[in-house]
Amino acid sequence: MPELPEVEAARRAVEEHCSGKRIKKAVVADDPKVIDGVSSSEFEAALLGKQIVGVHRKGKNMWLLLDSPPFPSFQFGMTGAVYIKGVAVTKYKRSAVKETDEWPSKYSKVFIELDDGLELSFTDKRRFARVRLLTDPTSVPPISELGPDALLEPMTVDELAEALSKKKIAIKKLLLDQSFMAGIGNWVADEVLYQAGIHPLETASKLPKEKCATLHKCIQEVIEKAVEVGADSSQFPSNWIFHSREMKPGKALVDGRRIDFITAGGRTTAYVPALQKLSGGAGALRADDKQRRQTSKRKKGSDEVDGSASEEEEAKESVKVKKQQNPRASGRKSSAKKKPDVSNDGSDDPENDESDEDEERKKVSKTVKKKEASERTSKKKSEATGTTKKHTKRAK
Repeated sequence: MPELPEVEAARRAVEEHCSGKRIKKAVVADDPKVIDGVSSSEFEAALLGKQIVGVHRKGKNMWLLLDSPPFPSFQFGMTGAVYIKGVAVTKYKRSAVKETDEWPSKYSKVFIELDDGLELSFTDKRRFARVRLLTDPTSVPPISELGPDALLEPMTVDELAEALSKKKIAIKKLLLDQSFMAGIGNWVADEVLYQAGIHPLETASKLPKEKCATLHKCIQEVIEKAVEVGADSSQFPSNWIFHSREMKPGKALVDGRRIDFITAGGRTTAYVPALQKLSGGAGALRADDKQRRQTSKRKKGSDEVDGSASEEEEAKESVKVKKQQNPRASGRKSSAKKKPDVSNDGSDDPENDESDEDEERKKVSKTVKKKEASERTSKKKSEATGTTKKHTKRAK
C-alpha cells in the first residue's frame, strides 16, 4: 500500500513534469465510491482549462494546486497510483497496472491530458482510494485531521518523548495513527521499529528517553532514505526488514536472524524476536507467542504480508453493500455506538481497529495462572508419590 515515500515520489513526478501546464482534457470515472461528493461531469468541468501551479502532499494525501479553486485531492488508499505516460513513476505491488496494459488503464479514475500532449492518470484497482474536489484541501477532513507530517513537520526528540509518555497503547498501533503522525503506514512502521530495536507491542509510554531518541532517529532515516531513492524498493538498504516482509513464516530472515509475524494495531507485523524484546516478563512474552501463532495461521498460504488487512477491508465493504441492498436491515437501530474514524485514510481502517493487545494480555494472565496451578498440583502429586515410595521401602 502506498505510504509517505510512495506518495511523495508521485508528488515529485507530477510537480516535475506537469507544473506550469494547462489541462486540455479531463476524463473522470463514473465511480461514486472513489470520486467522492461530486459527479464526474462536474469534476471534469472544474479541471478543463486550468493551469497546474503546484503539487502538495501531507501524509498519504496529495492534491494539485490549480490557478483557481477547487483543487483535485487524492487519498491513495490501498492501490491508488499515479502514472504519467512515458515517465517512470515508482510502482508498488498492488497498483496492478502494467506497462503493457491499455492506456489509460481500465482502472483509471482521473485521466488528464495537458496542453503539451503529456498524459496523466490516477488509477485504483481495488477502489479504496478517494478523489475529491475541494476549495481548501487542508481545512477539511481527511487532511485537517492529520497529525504532523513525518517528513515535512518532524517532531523534535523532546516532543516525541513527551507525546509517547501520554500514550498507553502499543507503539506500532500509535505509529499507524495518522492523527498522531501522518504518513507512516504498515511497512514503514515495521522498518522503523526493527531499526530501533523496539517490539511492536511495547507500550509507548514505557519507552525510556534513550529509546525515544533512537526511534526519532530511525523514523527520519528510514523515511528520508526511501524518499531519496524515489520509493524504489530495489534501492532500499539490503539490511532492511522490508525485503523479507512478504516471505512465509519460517523462511523469512534478515541478517541471518529469524523474522516472526504477529498482529499489532490490527495489522500483520514483521519483527525480529532476537533484537526486538518485549518488556513485561513471562506474561508479555507468552502474549507475543500467542499473537505470533495466530498470525502465522492467518498468513499461511498467503504471499502478501498485508493480505489479512486486505481481506478485512473487502469483508467490510461487502457488509456495506449488503446493507445498501437491504434498506430494511439498514434502517434498524444499532445498539452499539459508531466508533469515529481516526485513520484519515479510507484504506487503512484495519490500522485503527480496536486493538486486542489488552485482551490478549488478560488471556495470557489467566493462562499463566492456570499453568502455575497445574505446576503446583503436579508438584504435590510428585511429593505424594515420593512419600508413598518411602513408606513402601520401610515396610519391606
